[in-house]
Amino acid sequence: MSSPLVASAAYILFHYVLDDYRRPPRFWESDIYKKRRPNSLVLELKSQELSGHYKNFMRMSSSNFEYLYNLILPAIQKQDTRFRKAISAQDKLALTLRFLATGDSFTSLQYLFKISKQAISKFIPKVCQAIINGLKDNVKVRNVLLKLGFIQIKTIMWNQNCPNNPQEWLKIADAFDELWNFPHCIGAVDGKHVVLQAPVNSGTEFYNYKGNFSIVLFILADANYQIKFVDVGCQGRISDGGVYKNTKLYSLMVKDKLNLPTPTPLEGRDKVIPYFLLGDSAFALTENMLKPFPGQTHAKGTLERVFNYRLSRARRVVENVFGIMAQVFRVLRKPLMVEPDKAAVIVLTIAHLHNYLRAHSDTYSSDIRESESLREDYETLQPIRNCARRAPDNAKEIRKELGDYFLKEGAISFQNNY
Repeated sequence: MSSPLVASAAYILFHYVLDDYRRPPRFWESDIYKKRRPNSLVLELKSQELSGHYKNFMRMSSSNFEYLYNLILPAIQKQDTRFRKAISAQDKLALTLRFLATGDSFTSLQYLFKISKQAISKFIPKVCQAIINGLKDNVKVRNVLLKLGFIQIKTIMWNQNCPNNPQEWLKIADAFDELWNFPHCIGAVDGKHVVLQAPVNSGTEFYNYKGNFSIVLFILADANYQIKFVDVGCQGRISDGGVYKNTKLYSLMVKDKLNLPTPTPLEGRDKVIPYFLLGDSAFALTENMLKPFPGQTHAKGTLERVFNYRLSRARRVVENVFGIMAQVFRVLRKPLMVEPDKAAVIVLTIAHLHNYLRAHSDTYSSDIRESESLREDYETLQPIRNCARRAPDNAKEIRKELGDYFLKEGAISFQNNY
């Protein structure tokens, strides 16, 4: 028998035997995903909207959902191909909202929506970015762009709805005076560490003083729980002073470019007082940032005790903003199992949705002015660190002037009860 014939026979025999051990062919799409009907879950929930299941699932009414859907549809819609149908934009939005509402893992969500976790991990950041772009006029932010795993932190995006003239700042100050009895206040600020899984090859860049990996969410809120400025993405290792000083808000404040109203005396007094922000003990005391008097042993009725109570009562709005967001969007109550750039986009999306729902949802905007139940401590929303520092004398004089005003012309009947 000739050599070519033997070689050919051996080749045929080799492939015949190999076929018995060859791995079964992989499917283009698993059977469980083939059974998915587009928009079926959304339509089923909508038919039960009166029972409250729709709102509990989506965290918003069907009209709010439809508005968001039409707003971001061009950015997230894909075309069908000859091989398979594209995931509908409605399902993408519903899944993203459910993820924000519960913080469930992508593996858990894939069985609920019958969409693979690989696809979920790809389109959730894109849907979040589309929501941010669509609702960008609701809040002034430090722009976060998700592009190939790169987070663009230095870019600032301003919009028309944030105060940029003295008249708009005065409206906020008047609301604080009317609702919280604190004159000349143009907003309450605070920051929280949002816990996430240890980022790959990040070392201690995101390692905070609590022993967790985190990014920092910094918020300026007005008297009606609306977010006027948000900064998210600062590394957890940065101290409280560093977080505030790295924001555009601080930069404009020290350069006197926020267009704040002209300083005026308090009602019935002569000393001129500037307009200022309210912070807790983690912030430095300055002319435009007031904080409580140090110490916990001030007697009832003293200037320090009354001032601290009045400041805490007014500053409560920003604490309640964190509480509202964590109660509605419970992804904030769990460590975010994504990289810092995607975590920043997710948190920023929640800030935009908070402002949107505060303005367009009756139940989300219910009267919570005197509620204390929203000021809860969550392990995944940790306070920024308090660092001692020396305050300038003029800032101390402003704080003392306000304290004296609260004891006399600006006194309220129940301030000595606390």
